[in-house]
Amino acid sequence: MQRRTLLLSTTGFIAVGVLLAGCAPGGAATESGTAVEASLDLTDQEITLELMSTPESGAATEATIAAFEAEHPNISIEYSQTNYEDYNQSVNLNLSSEQSPDIVLLNSVGNTVKNGLVLPLDDYAGLYGWDDFFPSNQLNQWRVADNGSTLGEGGTLYAAPAGFSLVGLYYNTEIADRLGIAAPSSPAELASALEVAKAAGVVPVQLGNAEGHASFIVQLIGQGIEGADAANAWAFGHEGETFDTAGNATAAQTLVDWQAAGYTSDATTVNGTNLQGAVDNFIAGEGLFLVDGIWDAGKIGDGLGDAAGFIAYPNETTTGIGTSVAYAISAQSEYPNEAAAFLDFLRSPEASEQQFAQGFMPNDPTVAVAEPGTLQGDIVAAWAAVSEADGLVAFNNNATATMNDTLTAGTQQLIAGQSTVEGFLEAVQGDWAKTHGQ
Repeated sequence: MQRRTLLLSTTGFIAVGVLLAGCAPGGAATESGTAVEASLDLTDQEITLELMSTPESGAATEATIAAFEAEHPNISIEYSQTNYEDYNQSVNLNLSSEQSPDIVLLNSVGNTVKNGLVLPLDDYAGLYGWDDFFPSNQLNQWRVADNGSTLGEGGTLYAAPAGFSLVGLYYNTEIADRLGIAAPSSPAELASALEVAKAAGVVPVQLGNAEGHASFIVQLIGQGIEGADAANAWAFGHEGETFDTAGNATAAQTLVDWQAAGYTSDATTVNGTNLQGAVDNFIAGEGLFLVDGIWDAGKIGDGLGDAAGFIAYPNETTTGIGTSVAYAISAQSEYPNEAAAFLDFLRSPEASEQQFAQGFMPNDPTVAVAEPGTLQGDIVAAWAAVSEADGLVAFNNNATATMNDTLTAGTQQLIAGQSTVEGFLEAVQGDWAKTHGQ
């Protein structure tokens, strides 16, 4: 299966379309309760906004900042970034400090909304027309109910999208061709491919779980069985939901079975390797498959060239894990209107082009075009399939402020043979129940 290099051209494109839906606006207030008058009128004074983010979206964000500053020459944005784990641990401390940044990447709601650290954005959504621009399910994942933890339709909006991620299945097309394996379109075909690769002495699944990324495998298999609606209801903290389902039990057992069958590296290596280490191994030709997000598409495409392929994870319900990169405004910002103008700029063609170039699906879907037969073309096609099936599911890791740690420990124990499937399901649901009061 010969591949072409990554190209953007004016012919032979795959394009993604989206359906538009509306939501109702709400109010905004600062941390102290002072009302914020949302306005499209911006200051003409020289001001500086501070923005904090992580390296995963850094290149696109920095390019977007430059374009925004060119359009608003009196507004400067100082950019800083911290690695994902450290960032998540420190973002609330930074927001509550006297030197709070104005704009922050919001990876998960956690206690950020409960503690009143970021502003509600419904008034800005109404002024700028975000409700008409974005499909409702893309904004709903950043709508928070009055309890501060339940997400979804009907809540107050606290963040604006800056491009969308999708977790699926990368594969090495050169290895697949050599072994006579086609891109799998079902769990049965995937299982067969894993068996063929193992028999040929190829690592079937490149996996690094030092940071808990085996939870992606568990989630993709589980939600593929349960369906996107049920999976999202749990991830969003809806009343009466449970992680202890037949689908998630099958998924956790599959992870155990893959390890026992030698479909991944040994347990010590897997649990001692982080995601970027697994990506490096995959690029070096060590592995037929890699479960990862499209945020690593640039690195993988540069490393494997024509041999890089991507598909939605093969399951009957065509689901994928995904969310938006999203930015929020600090409740302490002195310039919330100017910060909101930057959030609105994130859906501009200039920003969307940068989002797509860095491996994210863009806010403006008209720039999501790529030549078929390229890695970007594969990504666009996978996104289209998941979107058409309404199969996008929020990250389980973001279900609570501590869920990523729980999933990391739980999957590491499963892989090392130190826990049972039942114990894993119980631990995950126990964490969820502490946050959602059930």
